[in-house]
Amino acid sequence: MLMAHPAVLRDLIENHEALMAVGAAEAESAEVRRRLDDVAYTLRVCTGTRDIDAALVAARHQLPGARPLDDSVLAGS
Repeated sequence: MLMAHPAVLRDLIENHEALMAVGAAEAESAEVRRRLDDVAYTLRVCTGTRDIDAALVAARHQLPGARPLDDSVLAGS
């Protein structure tokens, strides 16, 4: 599987977080929703996952300095 560059993943995560904040503040405008869907789709493709929560975890895991997941983290999900 191809791996996205960490800078790309970091930008996608930051964009997703910013759009989530804007979406909540603007009652999910159509433009914000569309952009959020685009970022979420790109994150899922880049990480080979099927939902945005898994994509965010996988993307963060691929960033430099990320600690490996252990069973205690997975048990809390």
